[in-house]
Amino acid sequence: MKKILVTGGAGYIGSHTVVELINSGYQPIIIDNYSNSQPSVIKALEKITGKEITSYEADCTDFNNLKDIFNKEKNISGVIHFAAYKAVGESVQFPLKYYHNNVGGLVTMLRILEEFEIDPFVFSSSCTVYGEPDILPVNESIPRSKVASPYGNTKKICEEIIENQASISKLQAVTLRYFNPIGAHPSSIIGELPLGVPNNLVPFITQTAAGVRDILTVFGNDYNTKDGTCIRDYIHVVDLAKAHVKSLEYIDNSKNKGFNEIFNIGTGNGNSVLELVNTFQDIASINLNYQLGPRRPGDVEKIWSEVEKANKILGWKADYSLKDALTHAWEWQKTLK
Repeated sequence: MKKILVTGGAGYIGSHTVVELINSGYQPIIIDNYSNSQPSVIKALEKITGKEITSYEADCTDFNNLKDIFNKEKNISGVIHFAAYKAVGESVQFPLKYYHNNVGGLVTMLRILEEFEIDPFVFSSSCTVYGEPDILPVNESIPRSKVASPYGNTKKICEEIIENQASISKLQAVTLRYFNPIGAHPSSIIGELPLGVPNNLVPFITQTAAGVRDILTVFGNDYNTKDGTCIRDYIHVVDLAKAHVKSLEYIDNSKNKGFNEIFNIGTGNGNSVLELVNTFQDIASINLNYQLGPRRPGDVEKIWSEVEKANKILGWKADYSLKDALTHAWEWQKTLK
């Protein structure tokens, strides 16, 4: 079995990807500093997979700590790099925190890969690099744009760093531009587990429905959309996780060295925030307590993906529907105390 190091592997997307890696015959090694996750996730992953999982508490900005882990874990075949702060609003308030962690963590990891001569690398990027797009749906040929938040800018900078490094090395990189991950594992054993007040829409919806939060605020109802609320491309987290396995397979089958191939990972459909709220109310048979509020700094008005490239080259497509994702998110929420 090939060993794959997964940074941020106890986080939301990372944990679901660990499951799919094991299902596909890989041996994941998790690194996480638990800044936005919990160590209990490791046991949950072992429950789902029936496998013992090796994990380390470490920070990706710490070169010496990473080096110790790579020296201890022999024959690591590749890295999937999730570890990053990801809240748009928080990044507007604390930009230096985001640049230090997101950009610094990537640079440190690439230095480690170079030192240990490890080429396969899958990077967790974001559709935020498109900024406020003029053409919809967005495809990978659209240039990176001026982004609306420091978080988005860290992803833009990281993509450029990976391209620079691939141009002068044997790095085999796949950069996945995520759209909006939602949902939970169908087992309801893992799901989105934000610490404190959620920054993402769906956990705020489910927590409001469960009585954990008093009210949901929909940020902005005066956008140029059909109902005035933002439009996003919401993708089930399990579908997203499977795209990382397909990326490793793509790299494994490639005879080329020194590349960074970019793929959109979404459904190809755009749904407004109110559509999401109304769909959740239908599947949960709940009248959600929500209010319309002012726009939130850093939010893009509307964006959704073109996914033909991932469909054709990676052999990947999204299988779950919006209703599936919201159903799984709600079932997960109901397991939480």
